[in-house]
Amino acid sequence: MKKITQITLLFLLVYGNVFAQQEKGIIGYDNWLNPWTEFKPNKVDYGTPTQILSGSITRDTKLYKSDTYLLLGDVFVTDSTTLTIEPGTIIIGDFVTKGSLTITNGSKIVANGTYTDPIVFTSGRSLKKPGDWGGLFILGDAPTNKFGNEDALNYGLESTDAKDISYGGDNCDSYSGILQYVRIEYAGKRTKDYGYFNGLTLAGVGQQTIIENVMVSYCEGNSFNILGGDVNLEKLVSYKSSINDYEFNYGAQCKMSNSLAIRSPYASGAEVSRCINAIAYDKREDADLSKKQTSILAENLTLVNLSDDLNYDIKVGLVNEAIFIGENTSFTIDNSVISGFNPAVILDNKITINSENLEQIGFTRTYFNNCKGNIFIRYNSNNEDLENWYGNRAFNNVYSKGPDAETFIDLKNSKRPDFRLRINRIFAANDDIDDND
Repeated sequence: MKKITQITLLFLLVYGNVFAQQEKGIIGYDNWLNPWTEFKPNKVDYGTPTQILSGSITRDTKLYKSDTYLLLGDVFVTDSTTLTIEPGTIIIGDFVTKGSLTITNGSKIVANGTYTDPIVFTSGRSLKKPGDWGGLFILGDAPTNKFGNEDALNYGLESTDAKDISYGGDNCDSYSGILQYVRIEYAGKRTKDYGYFNGLTLAGVGQQTIIENVMVSYCEGNSFNILGGDVNLEKLVSYKSSINDYEFNYGAQCKMSNSLAIRSPYASGAEVSRCINAIAYDKREDADLSKKQTSILAENLTLVNLSDDLNYDIKVGLVNEAIFIGENTSFTIDNSVISGFNPAVILDNKITINSENLEQIGFTRTYFNNCKGNIFIRYNSNNEDLENWYGNRAFNNVYSKGPDAETFIDLKNSKRPDFRLRINRIFAANDDIDDND
């Protein structure tokens, strides 16, 4: 009996260690992608609008699943108003006026969908394309690193009141509402003077705001744009963004976990596009360096580039780095996967490589797969120092080349096999889900 017990314990120990080694990338006891996500949004018929939203919403309002809503032009929720959206509600951004929705500083959005009844912001065109409409903006009064803390959105939103586009303040714990089980599709309109809108912009959003289970797909701008604030992000999905999947700037303080970015070299725009672009400012002189600068704590991310011929796509310049980290930016990532990029990570050349700065930029227990190089300084092809640092066994990083379909899902915590199968299907059978290329 004792011998059997010892063998059993040994088996469990080895079994646990083998499976623990695969706890990288997105994880879950259940398939949290199912069924609320949609990788073929162009195949979905969302119906015809029955209600119009336009101008300013100045009193508490609820949107119902029984109606389909049209965002006509730039719509603002103002005057400390709460916009509540029932699970299953469809909101269509008007193509002609490039509709958008802004939750102004002090107002709130309660878009609390369910995994069987998500809330959807999308295009109303029969043939949907990235940039068909504007996007969703949520503004709060959490700090930025700007002088005076406050700033204004610079996207060309048409408002008669400057307060409608201002954000930032001193309240780290501010509450701007809930986004849960929400999809945002085909957003990111292009403007002549201000560039692209983003799928979801969180500007000065505080810790009490709930952002979970949100998917942005086929956005012409950044999928997620976080400007300042102090916010937790969980179970996010960015699918085939034209620019960046996750953009952080202006002193954003962010904890990000269990999230996914799937890029395609054939869907990216002409600009350099990345899974994560983490910077502290656009211009150094615009930032108050006495304040907190951008700080990102990330864990269990899966960042993947889908390519039919990765070597060729890298050769012709279609594939960039997965992560870019700017100066005065703190970034740590743990238990994650970065696969199919050129290279995996680039640090700004303004970052001095010394122990003090490297302590602010951490890569631990991360799986670097099929990347043309791992971590580099911009404009410098010699990364020997960084290889020696991050390749140290203490960090437990892995450098490999192997099929995406075999490497990513946490088998230990994934009780339902369809979780792994569905992710593998995304990685290994791109043509089966790709309807827009």
